[in-house]
Amino acid sequence: MLKGIASVISPELMKVLMEMGHGDEIVLADGNFPAAAIAKRLIRADGHLLTTMLDAVMPLFPLDKSVQRPVVVMSLQSGDPTPVVWTQYSSTIRKFESAFSDFEYVERFRFYDRARLAYAVVATGDQAFKGNLILKKGVIRDE
Repeated sequence: MLKGIASVISPELMKVLMEMGHGDEIVLADGNFPAAAIAKRLIRADGHLLTTMLDAVMPLFPLDKSVQRPVVVMSLQSGDPTPVVWTQYSSTIRKFESAFSDFEYVERFRFYDRARLAYAVVATGDQAFKGNLILKKGVIRDE
């Protein structure tokens, strides 16, 4: 165990976060996401909520500032309500990235295609509607 590292960050997830470079993407997936079928690298986080995982990852993970929207969600279909969890995601991200403005909204099958290219997929047990996120990694600079 280490000080300051949330218990939901497994050694495998820490290794993946450290290996990722600028522009690499990681998927934080809900329990309904076809993670095993899609992932190049699958990290199981069953029993954890995606909101908990996001809150643990964001202090360690710089978002890519070279793109307008470094956080991606699945776009809504006609008649879908706006997911409550998106407000929670925005709030968590803004705690660590004050410049965050909005998500990139991607159609479901394009989201799956993009997830296939992601560096890793973290499969949580979350059941929130439209609970999947893709995070694009940025850089840490000496200021």
